[in-house]
Amino acid sequence: MKTIAVLTSGGDAPGMNSAIRAVVRAGIAMGMNVKGIKRGYAGLIDGDIVDLNARSVSDIINRGGTMLYTARCPEFKTEEGVLKAVETCKKEGIDGIVVIGGDGSFRGARDLSIHGIPCVGVPGTIDNDISSTEYTIGYDTAMNTAMEMIDKIRDTAQSHERCSVVEVMGRHAGYIALQTGIACGAVSILVPEIEYDLQKDVIDKIRKIQKTGKKHFIVVVAEGVGGVEELADRIEQATGIDSRATILGHVQRGGNPTVRDRVMASQLGYHAVELLNKGIGNRVVTFVNNKIGDEDIYEALAMKKVFDMDEYNMATAISI
Repeated sequence: MKTIAVLTSGGDAPGMNSAIRAVVRAGIAMGMNVKGIKRGYAGLIDGDIVDLNARSVSDIINRGGTMLYTARCPEFKTEEGVLKAVETCKKEGIDGIVVIGGDGSFRGARDLSIHGIPCVGVPGTIDNDISSTEYTIGYDTAMNTAMEMIDKIRDTAQSHERCSVVEVMGRHAGYIALQTGIACGAVSILVPEIEYDLQKDVIDKIRKIQKTGKKHFIVVVAEGVGGVEELADRIEQATGIDSRATILGHVQRGGNPTVRDRVMASQLGYHAVELLNKGIGNRVVTFVNNKIGDEDIYEALAMKKVFDMDEYNMATAISI
């Protein structure tokens, strides 16, 4: 391949810039020209494309967000939109594309590959909910941000002998909630993968722990469960403990990526370019059993991620 391009699509995640940097510099090292597609698939349709070189990606490895910007693109979900994108690739001389994003972004990569534009997906989402890989770019940073915020909330909860009900991100996945709940010593962790009984799993547990002398409590709730204001009200009514709800929101998407996210993003991005350099497309880069690899994009999209019940049960057992 003579020319490849890179784009970021879907929700932003800390570490995306690190991946962009790796793609650009790996491409140059392998003798290719590299272009940046701005605003995801919308930019590909509109031709919002720039040439990138080694200096274009200097000093971005430590920055959150994405220098290429990201946007939703309903038009790309249509056949007409995909064909417009293919024409842009031909006009710009783009032989292959690295797509950094989640499952929705990978479906777009699959559609382009079907029409003769080889694409490789790099998993980038704070939710860690891509089934084909054990790790996604941004997950570690988001968890550390949530942990830091909850630690601060705990200080004031302890001072006032309160119960804090904290919502973290994860619309369809409870991985951030589970990990940060464990790290912050939450008394209860509520995730969309597991049905819960408010009385048994939260209220009765708080009452039981109260009897051991504990006077402040943290309940971590995934975004997909929601209703934290109502949860806080019901906990207060049932226990008499002053209870407050906090929604952490998009603060979890921002900030400087952690060491793990910077290194993982660099490794995943580099592997994606290696595949394109060999003329291989229609793949998703993965991290499984501590090894970087790749998976057929059709098989990757068909996989179902299994929630770690052993870890969840451990968290429940030690939150006493």
